[in-house]
Parts: sequence; C-alpha cells; structure tokens
Amino acid sequence: MKSLRRILAIAHKEVLHVLRDPRSLYLALGMPVVLLVLFGFGVSFDMDHLPVALVDEDRTASSRRFAAHVFGSGELERVDAGGVTASDAVRLFEQRRAVGVLVIPAGFGASLARGRTAAVQLLLDGVDPNTATQTLGKADAVVRAAGAMLTSPGRGLPRLPVDVRVRTWFNPAGRSALYLIPGLTAYVLALASVLLTSLTLAREWERGSMQQLFATPVGRMEIILGKLLPYLGLGTTAVLLVLTAGAWVFDVPMRGDALALTACSTLFLLGMLGQGLLVSIVAKNQMVATQMATITSMLPSMLLSGFLFPIENMPAPLQVISNVVPARYFIHALRGIMLRGNGFAEVARDLVALGLFASVVFALGVARFPRTLA
Repeated sequence: MKSLRRILAIAHKEVLHVLRDPRSLYLALGMPVVLLVLFGFGVSFDMDHLPVALVDEDRTASSRRFAAHVFGSGELERVDAGGVTASDAVRLFEQRRAVGVLVIPAGFGASLARGRTAAVQLLLDGVDPNTATQTLGKADAVVRAAGAMLTSPGRGLPRLPVDVRVRTWFNPAGRSALYLIPGLTAYVLALASVLLTSLTLAREWERGSMQQLFATPVGRMEIILGKLLPYLGLGTTAVLLVLTAGAWVFDVPMRGDALALTACSTLFLLGMLGQGLLVSIVAKNQMVATQMATITSMLPSMLLSGFLFPIENMPAPLQVISNVVPARYFIHALRGIMLRGNGFAEVARDLVALGLFASVVFALGVARFPRTLA
C-alpha cells in the first residue's frame, strides 16, 4: 500500500510537469494526429490519370474506337495532341510529359475484322519502377476491357476452358490508405512515446532534482512506474485520437476485436514508453536523449517494421534484426484486426512479442537505473 502511494506521488509530480509544459501535451496528443494526416495524404501508392501518349499507326475506325475506350476510363490520360510517332517516345520521356506510349500498329483493324488476335504495344519510362508497374497494370486492364468491347460474339480471342475470376478481399478497391494507416499509426505512436519519456529522467538529472528523489524512500521500480503512468494515459488518449482520425479522414474500417486491439496497443505503448525511459536513464542529458530516442524509434519503425517495405524482401540480416522491432508486431496486429477482422487467436504471437519486448526494456531500465549519484 505504501509502495502504491509512493508511485502515485511520483505520477502526480510528473503530471504537474506535463501540465506546466504545453509542448509535452502537443508532443503526446497533437503531433501523432498531425503526422498521421500529413503522411496519410502525402504518402500514397494510388495513381490515376497517368499521362500516356498514343501512336495510332492503323488510323482506322476500329483503332479510334479502341483508343476512345482505353482513354475514356480515366485511368490513363492522353497527353499528345496527335501526330506522335513511336520514335518520339524517348523525347516524351525526357520531357516528363508521359510515363508511357501506347502504340496501335498498322493492321490492327484488319486483324479484328478477320477474328484474329490484334496486338498493341506499350512503351514505358522505367526510371520510376512503381509508376511503371502501375501504368502497366492499369493499361493491361483497360486494354483488355476495350478489346472485349470491340470483339463481337463468336469472333476474336477463343474461349478459354477455364473461367478465371479474381476477387480481392479486405481491400477490394486497392486503396493504399488502408495499407498505410495502420503502419503510420505504429510509426507516429512509437516516435511520440519514446520522445515523451526519454526526457523525463534526463530532465531530473540536468536540473539536479534527482538528489531529492534519492533522499526519499522511493525505490527504483517505484520511480520508473510513477514516471510512466502519466505518459501511459497520454499515450492511450493518443491511440484513440489517431484511430479516430484514421477512421474519419481515411475511412479505415475497424472489423476485428476491440479488446484485442486494446491489448496490443497497451503492450506496444508500454514497450515504447519503457524504451524512452531506458534512453533517458542512459543519456542523462535531454539533447542526447532526444537524438537517441529519434534514432532508436523513427528509423526502425519506418524501415524495419514492414510499414513501407515488405520484410520478406529484405536481406536476411535485416530480417533477423526486424524481429526485435516492436512496431513490426504492432503493425501486423493492427492490419489484421482493422482490415481482416482478427481476434486474440490470430494476434497471439504479436501479443507475446510485444509483452516480451516491454518486459525486457523495463528490466533493463531498472537494472541500469542508479540509486546513488556516484
């Protein structure tokens, strides 16, 4: 009971520090929402109205109808004024006027009239592989659709023995926001949480008030827990704000178990707050603590968590290192709960990993926290 009162006394002292410093409140509540909105709109893999030029070497009614169908979908935007030749493709790419050139060869209409397969050519600017890949995929889809509209029943391509129909689950529209927002949530919460607690003990060391704490009967674990509790409350509020902003601004659904989401979020926050405290204990200086917190939270959460780049595509050493990045498990759990409708059974591995990380950083923090000034 005495231990609980001492923890609450330390927590009350830390709450007063937070209330007297509006920057802490902004860092905890304002920055995650602002970063989520900025990154959510600024980072997107969705592309439409891709600039594509047309080279019509056939110049028949069939080729004109085909081109009208292709560019009428809105996925590809015709950027030439007519009269472009295939040799002009390089010039268009150099001037960045087009990312692709669609070539309709001579004999296109005649091949369709005879019921033969008519081929078209797509030239792509491969400087940006992502844009080239998306242009290729969208062009393939609209060209097939346009070809089907031009081909009358009983003519054109032979009927295949297998009718393949593709259905995309969980994100049928292919919106990149649904993929990015869970990762952004983990990224901004990791950055804010570690930065918040990395300054607490470092501030005590710089101001010399750590001597007063050591003169009290408060133990190391009680100091750490007392310092942590206010920021856990702020972090929980930040999670709610970020998830609300994601649902309201980007229409990110919540299909899974809310209790599983709560458990994952709590363990992730505890781990990140504990990591910040460990940084604060080691650094003993607010400037150094800020730099260490940024490096240890921002870079791994962005590059090694699967937020932007699939972990399976990383080199083997980086895949091994990613196993100790808690954002990896939180992002996996968030995407499963919010998009696939997962519950505790599906995120059990993530819960264990997050709990293990939180336990390890707290144990290290208690072990490294000195009880004397020497």
